[in-house]
Amino acid sequence: MPTLAEIRTFVSGLSNVEAVVALQEATAARMLELDAAKSPVIFPGRTGRITTTITPACLRRLTGTVGQPNKTRSRFDFLLDEDSTDQLRRDPRNTRFTVPDGEKRYRIPRVPAACIELTDMPADS
Repeated sequence: MPTLAEIRTFVSGLSNVEAVVALQEATAARMLELDAAKSPVIFPGRTGRITTTITPACLRRLTGTVGQPNKTRSRFDFLLDEDSTDQLRRDPRNTRFTVPDGEKRYRIPRVPAACIELTDMPADS
């Protein structure tokens, strides 16, 4: 593996724009790979927990299944499991969500991806 100094020397020696562009594209692709490796992949069907960073507080630590994303995949619908649906129904802090009696699984729309902690293992692991 070359050192950072050797890589900088190599880049400095590139003589045409096409070579620099190719290097830039390879670097960008590698950065995306490294970023994806450190972030869990959120997609519909995965199970998870809403983190403690979300507001309103009544949603914190509720569990369920990830639903459909918005167009930018920055927010997902989140289908609560039965226990969390019941917990939300009874939570005195809940002034925003009306969970009907008898509703077994309640859908929370547009939960930020950053507020979803996955609790299952992906199928390809």
